[in-house]
Amino acid sequence: MSEGKTSRIPEFYKKSLEERLRIVAEFAGLTEEEAKLLRNFGNLDPKIADSMIENVIGAMSYPFAVAVNFLINGKDYIVPMVIEEASVVAAASNAARVMRRDGGIKSIATGPVMIGQIQVIGLKDPWYKRMLVLEHKDEIIQRANEADPVLVKLGGGAKDVEARVVEGPTGPMLIVHLIVDVRDAMGANAVNTMAERVAPLIERITGGRVLLRIISNLADKRLVRSYVKVYKDDIGGEEVVDAIVNAWAFAAADPYRAATHNKGIMNGVIAVALATAQDHRAIEAGAHAYAARNGRYEPLSRWEKDADGNLVGSLEMPMAVGIIGGATKVHPVARIALKILGVKTAIELAEVMGAVGLAQNFAALRALATEGIQRGHMRLHARNLAIMAGATGDLIDKVVEIMVSEGKINFAYAQELVAKLSKEGEADKK
Repeated sequence: MSEGKTSRIPEFYKKSLEERLRIVAEFAGLTEEEAKLLRNFGNLDPKIADSMIENVIGAMSYPFAVAVNFLINGKDYIVPMVIEEASVVAAASNAARVMRRDGGIKSIATGPVMIGQIQVIGLKDPWYKRMLVLEHKDEIIQRANEADPVLVKLGGGAKDVEARVVEGPTGPMLIVHLIVDVRDAMGANAVNTMAERVAPLIERITGGRVLLRIISNLADKRLVRSYVKVYKDDIGGEEVVDAIVNAWAFAAADPYRAATHNKGIMNGVIAVALATAQDHRAIEAGAHAYAARNGRYEPLSRWEKDADGNLVGSLEMPMAVGIIGGATKVHPVARIALKILGVKTAIELAEVMGAVGLAQNFAALRALATEGIQRGHMRLHARNLAIMAGATGDLIDKVVEIMVSEGKINFAYAQELVAKLSKEGEADKK
C-alpha cells in the first residue's frame, strides 16, 4: 500500500459530494482542472445524481444523438441514441432508410410479463412439493397481489404460478416462478416485492426454506419480434443479398462470430436504452441468455432470401423496458428522450428498440459483407484523433483526408499534421 494512502474510508457515503471529491482528488492526485471536470454535471442536477446512486463525486457525459428515417409499424420515429462508438448512429439511419417500403419494419412485443423466482431448499421430496405449490396457485397469486394493489388496479399484477425442480451442485431445489404483468414499468421493484411477500406462504406450503426471491432477467415471456423485407434493388442486387445471408450463416454456425453478431444488435438496442435510462445491464443479460437457450450460443436474428431474391430478416429477443419509474422518471434527459420518441407504452418502446436492433444488425452485415466495416470506422477514428490533436473547424476535415488517403491513422501523425497545417494557416494570414 502507498504510504499515507488508504481506500478504507469509514462512512464515506455520509460525506457531502464535495467532500468526497476532495478526498478522492487528494488520494489520486487530481489537478484542480480534473476536479472541475468532475464537478460539471451538465444536464443532471447534482442533487438528483447524489440521490440516484451512492458515493457520487461527479458526472460523465456521453453524446446524445438521434437516428432518423425509422418507419416502424407504419409510424415515423426519430430515435434518441446515447453511445460513444463511431458510425453506429449513421449506420442505423442508413439502414432505416432502405427499410421504409411496405410500412417499414414490423415489430410486435408480447405483454409486459416478468418472472419472479423463489428458491426453495431443504426438501426431501421436491417433486411432490412442486404439486402442492401448484395446488395453492390461487392463494399465492392473491398474496402476491396484496403487495401492489395499484398495479392490480391498472390491470397488472401476478397472473400465474409455475414450479420447476432444478438439479444443482448441492442437490435438487424447487424453483417457484411468479408470473407478473408489470404494465408500463420495467418491473424489478414490483416483482421483487411480490416475491418477498409470498416467500413465507411458500415455506408453509412446502415445509422447505426459501433462500433467494428475485426477478429473473431472462425475460422470455416479454419478447419483441421484429421483421423486415429489404428489396434487392435498394441494396445492390441479389449478390449483396447472398453475401448478407452467408455472413449471417457464419454467426449461426460459430458462437465466436455469433457473439460479435449479437454485439452489433446490442449497439442499437443499448444506445436507445441509455438515452431512455433503461436497465441496460438487464437487457444485455437477458439477450445473451436467450441467445444460448438452445444449449449453444446463437445469433438473435435470422437473414434469408425470399422467392423473389429479396432479403428478409427477423429478430427475436427479450426486451424488458419501462416508461415509468426508476431512472426513466428521475433523469430529465431520459424524459426528453421519451418525448422525442413519442412512445406511449412500454410495449411500444420495446417494439422500437427491437426494430433498431434489427436495422443495426443489417447495417453491420451489409458493411462487412460488401465494403468492410473497417473503412467507415477508420474515417471516424481519424476524425476523433484529429480533434484530440487539437484540430477545429475546417482543419479537422483536412487532417482526416490526409490521414485516410495516406493510410496513416494514428495520434502522433494527427498531431504532426495539426501543427503543420496550423503553421501554414498562420503563414497564409500574414
